[in-house]
Amino acid sequence: MAMTSTRRSFLSSASLTALALPLMETPAQAIPHPEPFQLFSDEKLEASRKNLGAAPGNDNLFKGSAGLTMVMTVEEKKAAKEFEWHEGRDHILQVLEGSTVYELGGAPKNGRNVKPGEWLAPSADGASRVELKKGDVLVIPRGTLHKRTTADKVTFYLISSEGIAR
Repeated sequence: MAMTSTRRSFLSSASLTALALPLMETPAQAIPHPEPFQLFSDEKLEASRKNLGAAPGNDNLFKGSAGLTMVMTVEEKKAAKEFEWHEGRDHILQVLEGSTVYELGGAPKNGRNVKPGEWLAPSADGASRVELKKGDVLVIPRGTLHKRTTADKVTFYLISSEGIAR
């Protein structure tokens, strides 16, 4: 009688050592110790927002050693002069109050490398215009041209991750 191959027959014939090898590839000593988690209470964030409301600017809430940052920003009547894009950094932006306009994408004109992985261009062909209002979230993947203009006042979180440049 011919034996049909089943999952059970495979598992019974496979060496347990061979099955466990992928689990043992990284020794415990090689696993990096994670940074402690960060909790931002509503009270802390509201205090930050209040302070920035009195004096617009940035509150760098978190900067991790692996390149993750979280900033609360309040800006008034401010416009970027040039488009920027990053080889190894993504952005996630959430508007808390007010509004701002982003120009996104397109092809840079006269772009220049200003430091490793960071680029600027005075203009871009084919950029899209997006208005962000309270509650909106914008994800800007690395390599995407972007430029922000705030006509009145805006408060937002900006979370950036740095990774390996593609």
